[in-house]
Amino acid sequence: MNFNLYLSALLLAATCCSAVVVYLCWKRREMPIAVSYGLCMLSTAFYTFGYASELVSTSLEAIRFWLRIEYIGIPFGTVFWIIMVLQYTGRQAYIRKWTVVAAMAIPVLTFISHQTNEWHHLFYKSLTLDYSEGFPLARIVRGPLYYVHAVYAYALILVGTVLLLRMYFKSAPSMKKHVVLMLVGSLAPYSFTLVYLSEVLTTPFDISPFGFVLSGVFFLFGIYQFNLLRLAPMALQKVFESMQDAVVLMDPEHNVTSFNQAAGRTVQGMGSRIGIGQPAEAVFSGRPALLRKILEAPASDDGELVQDPATARYYRVQLSYISDYRSRPAGKMLLLRDVTDAVRAEERMLDNARQLRDINAFKDQMFNVVAHDIRDPMAVLLNLTELLEEEASACGEDHEEIVQEMSRQVHSTFALVESLLEWFRSQRGGMVFAPVVQHLAQSVQRSIRLLQGRSDGKGIRIVSDISPDIRVHADKEMLDLILRNLLSNAIKFTELGGNIQVRASHVRDKIVVSVRDSGMGVPEEQMYTLLQEDQAVSSEGTAGERGVGLGLTLCKEFVRLNGGEIWFDSAPEQGSTFYFTVPAAPAEIAGDDRQTAKREIG
Repeated sequence: MNFNLYLSALLLAATCCSAVVVYLCWKRREMPIAVSYGLCMLSTAFYTFGYASELVSTSLEAIRFWLRIEYIGIPFGTVFWIIMVLQYTGRQAYIRKWTVVAAMAIPVLTFISHQTNEWHHLFYKSLTLDYSEGFPLARIVRGPLYYVHAVYAYALILVGTVLLLRMYFKSAPSMKKHVVLMLVGSLAPYSFTLVYLSEVLTTPFDISPFGFVLSGVFFLFGIYQFNLLRLAPMALQKVFESMQDAVVLMDPEHNVTSFNQAAGRTVQGMGSRIGIGQPAEAVFSGRPALLRKILEAPASDDGELVQDPATARYYRVQLSYISDYRSRPAGKMLLLRDVTDAVRAEERMLDNARQLRDINAFKDQMFNVVAHDIRDPMAVLLNLTELLEEEASACGEDHEEIVQEMSRQVHSTFALVESLLEWFRSQRGGMVFAPVVQHLAQSVQRSIRLLQGRSDGKGIRIVSDISPDIRVHADKEMLDLILRNLLSNAIKFTELGGNIQVRASHVRDKIVVSVRDSGMGVPEEQMYTLLQEDQAVSSEGTAGERGVGLGLTLCKEFVRLNGGEIWFDSAPEQGSTFYFTVPAAPAEIAGDDRQTAKREIG
């Protein structure tokens, strides 16, 4: 048997190795590097299979046919290889559509010129058979386009080799084996080709494909021993080093095998790689909580919170197993996430919340005590005043006017205390909102009667021009308090002998109520802030009246709760008009707007 059959069988074995690698890459095709790697090995498979068939061919036409099969892969293999090297070394940014198209220009030219060589003979000047070895071999006289392809291919190989060598010197010791396998597996076939083209070793046949036998062995060994297809090592190394969390890798005996820069800064004694090879007991001797976590079996929790006694910082600690390619435990990974700022911020928030609860509890207790302590004696005083009023009526009219005035003042003070309690309940969410349909005129009259003593004392005339047919849908207690406070303010800031008018009109589904007085008006400095202020503001009235400043605060809040708005118009020394809206009862809805209502009221 001629030895060409043995060579052919060897090349078929290399083809099988390439096919296995292509299959493994197909299974990992979601990774870009696996795609380029697989295409590179597919090109190799075309080359080795075509040359294996060429060696056993007996005619020139058969040899030409198998050369065409070889050149399906030969022109493109180097381009796929350089793309793989760029991905392998973490330089994916250079891989763009236009760069790939440009890199494919000469391979496409090579493929076309080879397939059409019989027309122009620019790739092969001649192709003949040589029987000097006892079996037919192709004797080729290369043309100019052949050398263009060769120079281009070796330029790409030179660039890729430089990138791989640079990565080798920058990689961690655990990654250098991967790079060596990639270098040897990639350069073996091209080295054979270089020897063949330079004719340093004279052989009757092309030795280039036999380099792929060595390449296939190295690649298969790297895939099964080191999981060479898992990731590009340089990209993995960059991700590992750039992580903000501290990561420490340990073997099954708890010896440190690797750690990132964050771990070197976090764990004292691990800087400058001096921690590699050290047992965990030595590295974490001053951190018993971390050491205990390392020595125990990894848990499936979200991480334990541990405080480092050396730095007083808090870390979220996670421990997990590392498995090899056979899913066997190959070590542990310790991850330390610095959560000191979050823990301290949470402590501050809890402390502030605790203080606020204490303050609120004290405020609630104090307000309840003060309000009820005022309310109870006022209720007793109110009863005594009513008894005194009855006795004064029985004794004559000498003191009846004084008693009646005292009664009005007590009633007014009692209403103020009730307002305070209502406001307090509204702030605590304790007031129940219960809107009902009611006649607005009756609510206004109730408030006028309640404040009649104060208005008569200043000679102020209060007139209600509200139609008895107007009905609103609002909370009764809140509406009474709004009217009472607006009328009280109008009395307070109106001069002796003044007048106050209360009116109402329809605006769409709302009732606009206005309270106009002929008083001193709102001071200019309060015009734009009066209804925007959150804090209660009290001003002295025209007769020296004082209040607690809760009137407008209550009005604004209760109008809002009833789904309305409040605003005012005022001019110095010309009086003020306060407006507010409340929902109209369903039968009272009309189609007007607020400005029209304002003009009608005015």
